[in-house]
Amino acid sequence: MTQEPEPSTPTEASPTELAPPLVAVVAIGGNSLIKHRELRTVEDQYRAICETASHLVGLVRSGYRLVISHGNGPQVGFIMLRSEIAREYAGLHHVPLSSAVADTQGAIGLQIQQALANELARHGLDGHVVTVVTQVEVDPEDPGFDSPSKPVGEFYSADQLETLRSQHPDWILVEDADRGFRRVVASPAPLAIVEQDAVDTLVAGGHHVVAAGGGGIPVVRTPEGLHSVDAVIDKDMTSSLLASNLGAPLLVISTAVEHVMINFGTPDAQPLGEIGVDQIERYLAEGHFAPGSMAPKVRAAIGFIRRGGRRVIITNPQHLDDAIEHGQGTHIVP
Repeated sequence: MTQEPEPSTPTEASPTELAPPLVAVVAIGGNSLIKHRELRTVEDQYRAICETASHLVGLVRSGYRLVISHGNGPQVGFIMLRSEIAREYAGLHHVPLSSAVADTQGAIGLQIQQALANELARHGLDGHVVTVVTQVEVDPEDPGFDSPSKPVGEFYSADQLETLRSQHPDWILVEDADRGFRRVVASPAPLAIVEQDAVDTLVAGGHHVVAAGGGGIPVVRTPEGLHSVDAVIDKDMTSSLLASNLGAPLLVISTAVEHVMINFGTPDAQPLGEIGVDQIERYLAEGHFAPGSMAPKVRAAIGFIRRGGRRVIITNPQHLDDAIEHGQGTHIVP
């Protein structure tokens, strides 16, 4: 007679089973979407994303689960231009900035999903990629709202101003001496990522996640709930906060250059390799990094390390593999 197997006794989970996933947050810059002003179509952007995805595989092979953010400035500009043309010629309604950001999160997220999933499959790596339309809470009293400075949308001529101001009395238009007038909005600091729990759950479930595109859709909390506001949150600052919230040891900020540099544009220019957070903070205070380009990335890196992050890599996509394996690029550490 065959003996019945005894009921199995539950065993204690192994440390590997209990360990949370190793997460890397990767903030993809605009050069990963539009490589040249002549290559701006949706098809061009997808090809650029495919190239960037090929450089992310090494992180996955090293055991990281990826949470990817991305820029969206030109893409939001395209949507707003289409909106203006449609309004002028067909009488269609204006598209709010918050809706344009949400549109780009979905469209660019789709491209990243397909490109990365296809690249993982090509290398025999498992992994599903999911996009989360992400709201980011900001403080309605943030000083940025008192002095809007972030340009959005297209340039307008002086003879368009009266019509624009009558149609959009809340817009602030600033003159650019060479190109006309452009709308500017606030750039408040990110306080909280509204969909953080959803991102946590997806990462824990084995997914790579695209989130906080364009820095997130800015919202303010009121007694009636969350409401969108016309603003632009710095993408790298939101990525830094997202990485801290996830407990990620690594934040990668992808940009157009291989290294962060001091004395940039001078004969004394010096690329930075591995550098402690105290030293790069001193360089920031000394004004080595341009306010509109490298300075926000360095601030985001400093914030991540100060909140307990272990390493920030700032480099261009094509050097990412070498940065992970051989220490290329700039590495900011505690």
